[in-house]
Amino acid sequence: MSIGSALLSAVLAAASLTSASSVSVTSGTPGSARGPFSSPATSAHWAWPLDPRPEVVRRFDPPDQPWLPGHRGVDLAATVGQSVRAPTAGRIAWTGVIAGRAVVVVAHDGGLRSTFEPAAAAAPAGTTVARGDRVGIVTSTPGHCAPRTCLHWGVLRGESYLDPLSFVGRAPVVLLPLS
Repeated sequence: MSIGSALLSAVLAAASLTSASSVSVTSGTPGSARGPFSSPATSAHWAWPLDPRPEVVRRFDPPDQPWLPGHRGVDLAATVGQSVRAPTAGRIAWTGVIAGRAVVVVAHDGGLRSTFEPAAAAAPAGTTVARGDRVGIVTSTPGHCAPRTCLHWGVLRGESYLDPLSFVGRAPVVLLPLS
């Protein structure tokens, strides 16, 4: 695990301590072997964090084990200065810089958290936001999409990463055996 990943994990753990957990969201798919990287049921209360709906540059690709490398979120095509919007109601739980990249964490009901990077905060931690409210601005910090600009959007429940696309109805379809 890189120093940046370790720092982000510590920040996310701290942010989860301050988030409200009043609604339970169903996770996982019957027969799924994804373990802590399961996907939730699609929710009509979530929207894309960028407007207009962005191109998905890289999909969620969790590792087989939590300590292995993987892609724990999705990369969305963006432009520098583009507004990052709350995908659903919540509260800005943390803002700052990790490993040289600006990060915004939004806590949602059900113990869920959205993470956005590189994104400079548009409001301070503790600010309540509604779906669609601006929570940040895409920065020019180059990332793994270079030379393109992209926004990395992650969703977590506790320490488990979930596929953000499943919240907006765009997760890959997985066929399961009938028996």
